[in-house]
Amino acid sequence: MASTENDARSASIEKNAAESVIEDVSAKAEIAYGGEDTLPPPPDLTPEQQKALYRKIDMRLMPILTLMYLCSFLDRGNIGNAKLQGLVTQLDLTGNKYNIALTMYFIPYCLFECPANLVLKKFRPSRWLPGITLLWGLIMTLMGLVKNYPQLVGTRVCLGIAEAGLFPGVVYYLTLWYPRHMIQFRVGMFFGGATLAGAFSGLLAFGISFMSGTAGLLGWSWIFIIEGIATVVVGVISFFILVDFPHTATFLTPEERAYVIHRKKYDNSSVGEEEHFEIRHIWETLLDWQVYLHILIYMSIIAPLYGISLFLPSIINGFGFSTPISQLLTVPPYVFATATLLVWAVWSDRIKKRYPFVLAGLTFCLVGFIINITPAPIGVKYFGTFLIVAGSYAGFPGVVAWLGNNLAGHYKRGVGMALHIGIGNFAGAIASNIYRTQDGPRYILGHGLELMFVGIGYIAVPITVIAYKRINARRAALVRDADEKGIRYSPEELRRMGDRAPDFRYTL
Repeated sequence: MASTENDARSASIEKNAAESVIEDVSAKAEIAYGGEDTLPPPPDLTPEQQKALYRKIDMRLMPILTLMYLCSFLDRGNIGNAKLQGLVTQLDLTGNKYNIALTMYFIPYCLFECPANLVLKKFRPSRWLPGITLLWGLIMTLMGLVKNYPQLVGTRVCLGIAEAGLFPGVVYYLTLWYPRHMIQFRVGMFFGGATLAGAFSGLLAFGISFMSGTAGLLGWSWIFIIEGIATVVVGVISFFILVDFPHTATFLTPEERAYVIHRKKYDNSSVGEEEHFEIRHIWETLLDWQVYLHILIYMSIIAPLYGISLFLPSIINGFGFSTPISQLLTVPPYVFATATLLVWAVWSDRIKKRYPFVLAGLTFCLVGFIINITPAPIGVKYFGTFLIVAGSYAGFPGVVAWLGNNLAGHYKRGVGMALHIGIGNFAGAIASNIYRTQDGPRYILGHGLELMFVGIGYIAVPITVIAYKRINARRAALVRDADEKGIRYSPEELRRMGDRAPDFRYTL
């Protein structure tokens, strides 16, 4: 592994002024990264030019990705609005049938996320992501035509399979374009589509409810059909907008492409990341302690998020409001959550820390669920839903960006984030079953179990932060010791070590 350099090869590549762990400056050019060998040398850009370049990338990627995820979250969550528009009565969803229909979405969704991320680069993002969007839009449209409970469950299973590749795929895709301390704002903008979906879902359901009876279909059918057709349109449009990777992005000049790749190459490593696939990447991910702690953190946020998304109309309806008014009252909490999400995302990238905002989100959820589990006045309980929606939705981008920041190597990051999201989303399956009809209107069991998930987060986040701080301090000491002893690592060795390399620092 490490070897002592002779005097003729004394220059080193530094991650920053304090670190000197690379074999030779000239060795940087020996390992091409991200197609950089097909491009001119990267230019020196002023801060203003850098901002303009990333704004240009934002304008090309973020609107369509946000719109795609808005459709995704709208299509998986609109069943909560459809429940109040005749779905339960027409399909005879007695007992726990409704909850089972919700759960059957999450099982394939969780199982197919990791395989989907592995094939993303192979099938090209510009084809894979629009393709699955088009597919689930068709499934959503057909869901509006189901006639019985088994057909509803079957279409929910197909919807889970089709949507599985979008969220982990897009988050991984964004990490190929943006430096790690610019990523939470982009994940926040993208995930903002989900937050807006909550607002749109209530508004659309209110408007579409007036179509009930048209062509012999009730309101719930038209909710699925119209929103499914909208997704199909977005999927078709995205084929013409999305691009693959920075080095093939024709909307950028060759010099701009070179800069983006150069910035990513030295973002979290002094020699760039591994780009090829080896089986060991899967094993290294499966054996990485941080993945499992982050899965617990993910569950602590995603369970409240899905719980409130799927049952907010029913919870508000239990306050005593009519069905149309309940649909409309779901909108303000999501508007507040969207604003909170964007503020936290910008703030997090600016201070280059994730955990304070994850803890803030957990605190919002804690207070909101405590309010709703108590016999508080209706107005106070409604205020509590603002805190739950804002805490879960605004805290979520930090959870995803945090692990993405701390995994190095294209495929290790892809596998790690898919496991993170895939296993973590099983908490969504649990959340689908804890708000039972017989527990309304206070839903003590549901709110109590959500508080349990929040408690898991309060344990897992501090453990993760303490572990990261200790490892970062230990690596800083190792680098100093290596410098004193004249020990150097080759670029190949550092790339292979990835986030275990001595010059890699975990983001807190």
